[in-house]
Amino acid sequence: MNFEKLFPVESSKVLLDAAFRRAREKSGQKKLTGGWLEIIKKKESIKLDVIQETIVSKFDNILTQFPQTEALPEFYIKLMKLTLDFGSMKKSLGAVNWAAQRLRMLHREYVRKINKAADPVQMRNISKEFYGRAASTLKQIDENLKYLEECRRTMKKYPDVREMFTICIYGFPNVGKTTLLNKLASTKAKTAAYAFTTISINAGYMKAGGTTIQVLDLPGTLARPEKMNNIELQAELVLKEMAQVVVFVFDLSSTSGYSIEKQAQLLKKIEYKKPLIYVSKTDLPEGKPDKSFPYRYYSFEELKEELEKLSKDAVK
Repeated sequence: MNFEKLFPVESSKVLLDAAFRRAREKSGQKKLTGGWLEIIKKKESIKLDVIQETIVSKFDNILTQFPQTEALPEFYIKLMKLTLDFGSMKKSLGAVNWAAQRLRMLHREYVRKINKAADPVQMRNISKEFYGRAASTLKQIDENLKYLEECRRTMKKYPDVREMFTICIYGFPNVGKTTLLNKLASTKAKTAAYAFTTISINAGYMKAGGTTIQVLDLPGTLARPEKMNNIELQAELVLKEMAQVVVFVFDLSSTSGYSIEKQAQLLKKIEYKKPLIYVSKTDLPEGKPDKSFPYRYYSFEELKEELEKLSKDAVK
């Protein structure tokens, strides 16, 4: 599921300004025929048409582009409830739907009034009354629009994961997780010699015989459950809900800034997943494992072979 294509949700002021500007432009562009009274009537009706169409089409886009929660995989429902106020999001979408229906109703009502009006002053007063009620309607849902924009910005960072055999690469920042993803899945995710290069969940895919394996590179955790940011919360949920296999990347050299003891503490927290341990940075002399290392670890070649075996067993 890809949330990156969600369009920005504009504020009530931006929507109104755009609608009124477009209405003025459109009413001046059309060549109208008939008597002067009929022309004024048509111009006022066009303005109302354009304002209603401009705003309601924006609202319809919001209602269409936001995911229908009933059709979402359970993982994304849990992710939304973890990172958003799920009830407020649904309430805000309901408010947008209410405003769209109200604007349609007001448009029909005021176009009828203009058509029945007998003089230009009355027509313009009717238009002004419509403008006021339309503006009032939008202002009533301005907080809802702002919250939906917050939701959109959060959802835009959601990982695009699929329901399939999944490997999650996990560990502290700057231990070599993204480098491992690039080697396993032939991806080109960004790496650098400093922490927190990965600020979202990177996905790649590797082949094991006729099977495709999803490989997810989770952002570096700081093992601080009480202070997790949105990205860390997403990573933890992916780890618990999606991972059939966890590859824990261990930096024996401690060049990442995290001691072996600190990394071992994090490793113990996910032992329920029976992680495979991959030792990174072994190109450094101090990073080469020796007999004192208490865990069974894998070289890259051994790890790849083991992952392929596990994925084939899962398919069987």
